[in-house]
Amino acid sequence: MKTLKFTFALLLCATIFACSSDDDSISSTEGLEGQKGELILKFDNGVGDSDFIFGTTYNKSNGESFQLETLKYIISNVRVKDSEGNTFMYPTEDNVFIVNEADGNNAGEIYITLNNVDAANYTEITFGVGIDQDRFALGAAGQGDFLDEATDEGMMWSWASGYKFIRLDGTFSTSSVTDQPLSVHMGSVGTSLDNYREVTLPFPNTVLVRETTSPEVHIKADISKVFDGSTTANFADGYDQVHTDVNETPIIADNINGMFEVHHVHND
Repeated sequence: MKTLKFTFALLLCATIFACSSDDDSISSTEGLEGQKGELILKFDNGVGDSDFIFGTTYNKSNGESFQLETLKYIISNVRVKDSEGNTFMYPTEDNVFIVNEADGNNAGEIYITLNNVDAANYTEITFGVGIDQDRFALGAAGQGDFLDEATDEGMMWSWASGYKFIRLDGTFSTSSVTDQPLSVHMGSVGTSLDNYREVTLPFPNTVLVRETTSPEVHIKADISKVFDGSTTANFADGYDQVHTDVNETPIIADNINGMFEVHHVHND
């Protein structure tokens, strides 16, 4: 019996050592110079702990409620930082995306694939919500295909110069009204009103970009924080129609800044 226990212990130790060695090998940065890989961002919109579903009624903290028929926002300037402090910025000309809930799969997930990312061990991601002033200053010619995409998606102002960074359309109800029109179109207006914000999120575990793997970063966006974020935005106080107001739009921009988190990572 003692011999069996000793043999089992040796096998267990050998297995643990082998797994540990494999993990060390996978996470090693030796020989990665010049390698490129793929990084997949998976955006998943929800409301609190619930999945987001078009036409579903969601309650706010003050008893008001809302339903949405449109949910989309612009993500840009995506970059990741590795364990050694180096930052990889995705190429500027391709570094702008529209996350449209209507494009989601059956689970409501919207995928953005970043190609030719430097192979490394990444620990955090940063991205902007909207269009920064430098990109806007490039003018129509400098926007490439994205200008047409944003126009087709209804993410451009029709009466002003600039992009809508987030678009929420639907209805709302309060204690005094029911099913009234809800329209939150927050963005910048030229250079006079800059609502661009950036979000930095740590990864819960290291993201290993390699030639032979395509890690997925699952980013959850809590839409309830658009209204119940760092500042409460009540429909009864005028936040049912938010467009270019210099007081309302920065509050929505700051609230959106806090609605994202990295839920988990798959290193496949």
